[in-house]
Amino acid sequence: MAAHLKKRVYEEFSKVSQQVTLEEVPSKKLRLTKPSKSAALHIDLCKATNPTDALQYLLSFARKPVEAESVEGVVRILLEHYYKESDNSVRLKIASLLGLLSKTQGFASDCIVDDAINTLNTEKSHQVLAQLLDTLLIIGTQLPDKTAVIQRLIDVACKHLSSTYFGVRNKCLQLLGCLGTVDKPLSKETDTGAGAGAQTSAVRDVLSLISDYFQDQDPRVRTAAIKAMLQLHERGMKIQQTIYNQACKLLSDDYEQVRSAAVQMVWVLSQLYPESIVPIPSSNEEIRLVDDSFGKICHMVSDGSWVVRVQAAKLLGSMHQVSPHFLEQTLDKKLMSDLRRKRTAHERAKELYASGEFSSGRRWADDAPKEKVDTSGVNLIDSGACGAFVHGLEDEMYEVRIAAVEALCSLAQSSRSFAEKCLDFLVDMFNDEIEEVRLQSIHVLRQISTHITLREDQLDTVLAVLEDSSRDIREALHELLCYTNVSTKECIQLALLELLKNLSKYPTDRNSVWKCLKFLGARHPTLVLPIVPELLSTHPYFDTPEPDMDDPAYIAVLVLVFNAAQSCPTMPALFSDHTFRHYAYLRDSLSHLVPHLRLPGRKQTASSGVEASGVGSGSLESAKNFLQDSLVRVSALQNLETPGAQDLLEFTIRDLLRLGELQTELAGSADFCATYLRCQLLLTKALQEKLWTMAVPLCLKQNAKVSTATRQILDETYKLEFLYSGLETQQIATIHNVRLQAKALQLILTARSKRGVDRVLGVCEKFLQDVESFQRLFMTELPHFQDSFVEKLLELMPRLTACKPLDLVKILQTTLRQSRCIHLKLPEQIHRASATIIEPTGESDNPLRFTSGLVVALDIDATLEHVQDPQTTVKVQVLYPDGQSHIIHPKPGDFRTPGPGRVRLITQVYLSHSAWTEPCQIEVRLLLAYSSSSSKLSSSKPAWNESMDGLPTSESSIEGTIHLSKPVKVFIMPKPARR
Repeated sequence: MAAHLKKRVYEEFSKVSQQVTLEEVPSKKLRLTKPSKSAALHIDLCKATNPTDALQYLLSFARKPVEAESVEGVVRILLEHYYKESDNSVRLKIASLLGLLSKTQGFASDCIVDDAINTLNTEKSHQVLAQLLDTLLIIGTQLPDKTAVIQRLIDVACKHLSSTYFGVRNKCLQLLGCLGTVDKPLSKETDTGAGAGAQTSAVRDVLSLISDYFQDQDPRVRTAAIKAMLQLHERGMKIQQTIYNQACKLLSDDYEQVRSAAVQMVWVLSQLYPESIVPIPSSNEEIRLVDDSFGKICHMVSDGSWVVRVQAAKLLGSMHQVSPHFLEQTLDKKLMSDLRRKRTAHERAKELYASGEFSSGRRWADDAPKEKVDTSGVNLIDSGACGAFVHGLEDEMYEVRIAAVEALCSLAQSSRSFAEKCLDFLVDMFNDEIEEVRLQSIHVLRQISTHITLREDQLDTVLAVLEDSSRDIREALHELLCYTNVSTKECIQLALLELLKNLSKYPTDRNSVWKCLKFLGARHPTLVLPIVPELLSTHPYFDTPEPDMDDPAYIAVLVLVFNAAQSCPTMPALFSDHTFRHYAYLRDSLSHLVPHLRLPGRKQTASSGVEASGVGSGSLESAKNFLQDSLVRVSALQNLETPGAQDLLEFTIRDLLRLGELQTELAGSADFCATYLRCQLLLTKALQEKLWTMAVPLCLKQNAKVSTATRQILDETYKLEFLYSGLETQQIATIHNVRLQAKALQLILTARSKRGVDRVLGVCEKFLQDVESFQRLFMTELPHFQDSFVEKLLELMPRLTACKPLDLVKILQTTLRQSRCIHLKLPEQIHRASATIIEPTGESDNPLRFTSGLVVALDIDATLEHVQDPQTTVKVQVLYPDGQSHIIHPKPGDFRTPGPGRVRLITQVYLSHSAWTEPCQIEVRLLLAYSSSSSKLSSSKPAWNESMDGLPTSESSIEGTIHLSKPVKVFIMPKPARR
């Protein structure tokens, strides 16, 4: 019995010991490693039996990415194979790969400098030498702070400048331009001369060394030398004036690339040393450097290469320091007398006395004055540069003509006299055969319109463009006429007549023509006054028939007259009775075109009284103070749940909305503040509901009410972030704080209404990710969020990540009640994005009829204000009576930019539907699509699930849409197809 018990104890002990042994033995971990890139490359290169195979292996290797930790091994393998390889093409590819690998992030490229320089010393192939120098240039640009390495590379470049191959010299000059410094002289051992011989005995600098190669025998090297000098200038190093004469000589080089680079160099020197005095060749006269360089660049406008001509014309537009008489010479092909050096009367008398000849009268007209100047006269400007802009505007290449027009605009903006002189030339460009040139000429004349007044013959040429079939050109001309001054009343009559012809030929231009006449009348009240009886067809004795108010041409005339009458108090005396009635009608229907007039003996309307009293045009400064005081008053409330606090919020929101209506300059800021305060009001009301103290089945109605308020707060926060421009980081962080509060409220509602831990767990994880994202994006703004909801969350973050979902919900509920409203600090200016649909107007009762199953095109014309990136964010929504909704993405070419902050959308929308029994209305509106990737501060894309309209998005990047315009209703009638 004892033996048996002993045996069983032994067996149990052996089992336990075996179990402990198995547990103590560490398990072997499987480690996955990527195959080494260097080993694979080494194997491939060893397999290559000829240079072609090796080159193929290198080409295939170049297409694959290389990790930073593998770069050093790959570089060693490449260098090892480089030393063994005899084929030039393979060595060239290896040198190229070394340069590409040195750009890898995290790789210390200075470790291969020694090997690259050693290969340079032994390399015999010029092409490989050039590629190795390019690799050294890439390495040098990666190491701007290591002066020792940079100095070595400069020494190497100087050493190889004496190479006979142009590619090597090019790369050396490029390296000197990108890495060289002008304050350090080159060492005696490395300094070389140009082409002919070296001067190693003198200490020289980089500038003089590069300038020696301006006269190199190869044009590619001359171009590289000039570009290297320009590169030094771009890096902030001062170029010496001594190279000016060399650069001027290169303007007559035989090669286009050299002349192009030389023009740029001459322009740079004219900006650096404008007031320096330079001598005129073959004379004792002197001239300012900027004037001399201006004349030389003018001469290049007649160059044989159109590329050089475009470059010269563009550079002329930036030379604002040139003397006025040199500037005016560019518009006359004949050399002006004040640009010639004239001999004095004593010099002429002395020459006549020395010759011993006087007029004998035997030869015909021997003493007549001669216009031609003799050869002893000295021209201060090259005769080839005369009329430079005339040549540019008459050039056969439209690119040159556009460049000349833009240069004229730039110079005319800074000189009123030059603007008046170049007016005829710009007006002539309205008849150019290329539409782009005509359009640019109109835009240019618009920019200098403050300096000019059009004569009748010039206006006649301008108005002829209204016959153009291009809508862009006609609208650009309307914009030009808005800001143009004319000289006589005949000009006003001519402009009105042509605009009315334009209106009858192109009825879609109605709004643009009316706007044009509004500004034309406001700018010329004294010229409109004498022709008012003729325009209104009034007679001093007889009654005339009342015109039709539905006639767009009659409305256009009234817009002109009423805007002129605003600053001409004697004009209303010429109006007939029906004109006053028409004014009252247009004042209400087209208030943006018809101004308020003080009519004698007429009763003022309520709206007119408001404007007349000055309420709508009050002091902007006092309005700003009122806005700030309103925000301070709200932020002073310690607890928004008190009875009077919510009333104060509602009154403040009402006042801010009214302020935005009265002060258009503050409309964006006032609407932004009102929307933010509305979010706070909704949040406060939601937290006061009874559902927080009642069981879920007893408060279904309150639950739905709070859920609706939560969705509304989320929608408003997206409007705050994406509908307003000019926001700073602090305002965006404040918006995200309110959004987090709404999401916390949404999480609480989800936990109370849904069963199952899995659903709540997923929502909790998403909410914690949003909190972490807030901390990452707005780390610098956290000091401004004291006692706020997000600050309390970040303090409790370790506890929140470890607790259960139901505990998290309880903590959030308590934190929401304890957090206070953050004071909103406004930036300087906030603009609200908006859109107005001009066409269709929605006033027509005549339906668009089309066969069901087919399509009909609906023209859309809209104006966008302060919309950022409209090509990707603006969409057109069509809502059918049966609830179907279509979203159309306009083409980028449908967007035009008539002015800063304004965008014009002209597009077509194709409608289609099944057959209807009677006409119905569809709604057309513009939407603003948004996504977190479009936010300036979002580094990662959170999965926003809310959509402003619940519309199905056609692009995965669009996460929601915001209404950008009011809907316009259009009658359509899909007819059944005929059998």
